[in-house]
Amino acid sequence: MLDIQFIRENHQIVRDTVVNKNKSVDIDRLLEVDEKRRQLMQEVEKLRKARNETSAQMKNGVPAPELIAEGKRIKESLSEIESELDPTDIEFEELMLKVPNIPLEEVPIGKSEDENVIIGKSGEPTKFTFDPKNHWEIAQQHDWIDKERAAKVAGSRFAYLKGGLVQLQFGIVQYVINRLTDEDFLKDVIKQAGLTISSKPFVPVIPPMIVNTVAYKASARLDAEKVTYKLADDEMWLNASAEHSLCNMYMNEVLEENDLPIRYIGYATSFRREAGTYGKDTEGIFRTHQFDKLEMESFTTPATGLEEHHLMVAIQKRFMDELKIPYQVLEKCTADIGFPNAKGVDIEAWLPGQDKYIETHSADYMADFQARRLKTRVKIGHETHFVHTNDATALVLSRIPVAIIENFQTKDGDVVIPKVLRPFMGEREKI
Repeated sequence: MLDIQFIRENHQIVRDTVVNKNKSVDIDRLLEVDEKRRQLMQEVEKLRKARNETSAQMKNGVPAPELIAEGKRIKESLSEIESELDPTDIEFEELMLKVPNIPLEEVPIGKSEDENVIIGKSGEPTKFTFDPKNHWEIAQQHDWIDKERAAKVAGSRFAYLKGGLVQLQFGIVQYVINRLTDEDFLKDVIKQAGLTISSKPFVPVIPPMIVNTVAYKASARLDAEKVTYKLADDEMWLNASAEHSLCNMYMNEVLEENDLPIRYIGYATSFRREAGTYGKDTEGIFRTHQFDKLEMESFTTPATGLEEHHLMVAIQKRFMDELKIPYQVLEKCTADIGFPNAKGVDIEAWLPGQDKYIETHSADYMADFQARRLKTRVKIGHETHFVHTNDATALVLSRIPVAIIENFQTKDGDVVIPKVLRPFMGEREKI
């Protein structure tokens, strides 16, 4: 949520943001409701003050008839204005929650993801002396994925993962947790990226897989139409990603400056409706309704929020470099960075079996937008400020295995395990 004072003073910037993010909210109406609300609140304050003064006078002996009449008049006026203020407050809050975060100046303006800007590449696209297969063909050969039987049980876009693919997934989990809980690893990433940020390690967390409506709505991540599954009989939602139940951990709390940054690496089974993606990436396990994911989440001071974002992107790049998977880095445009984001970066892995780059990571910087809705603050000196929040993919445990299978396949259809993962998979060379 934005500060209403910022909207009042920068309404054209806010209007431009609404357009550039392809959102829909009437800023003129918001400003009208805001002005009406302020006037009503001023009237309420005056009447409450007058009521208190009248009540105080009534306590001194027997109240005069005119004083009783004045008290009654004030009570009726106050009730009338409060009855008008209540729906005004509701409309104001609803409109405020629809206003998206302001992008940083470096974010390119664009109408769709097609206008994201490539800002870096690492490694050349993998070449083979044979025609590479896609991950689905290789998985069928080894009986690693069974979508037909999963469809009988759960419907389309679900899968049974089996055998070596499951072992690969848990090898990746151990690798990520090992790295992010190692302060020496973080110091090296920070040094290489030229950052001056804390090297405090991440704490592993398995968050709730269900989020209530209040916490989900406050996170600015609830997208019921396209993404999120709702439990039919409750105000509860299936978690669509680990950060959706990590960002709201400190809702309505004031943190101490010395405790920041707070960094978590969350492991969660996630659920997404994937509405509007019919026929897109349907083969194999690249885009399914259920998947496991390792997600970084952090809470920082305002002064270090943006640098924390750069750290998370540097970590993502280090993981891809260590895995030896070719990739490109994209600065996401205004239409693609997301409603609560001030900035967003994607990483796309090269998939030789499909002859294209496909997204495997995102990194989202919200500044204080998310914290303002969650009322998560930090005490700095004698003042309190809203914290800054970041979240970023560590590794998605469907998409990264896909990239490994396609980039490390052999002519015979075997898959070589990246060297960095072998200590976590019994030092085996192949899946």
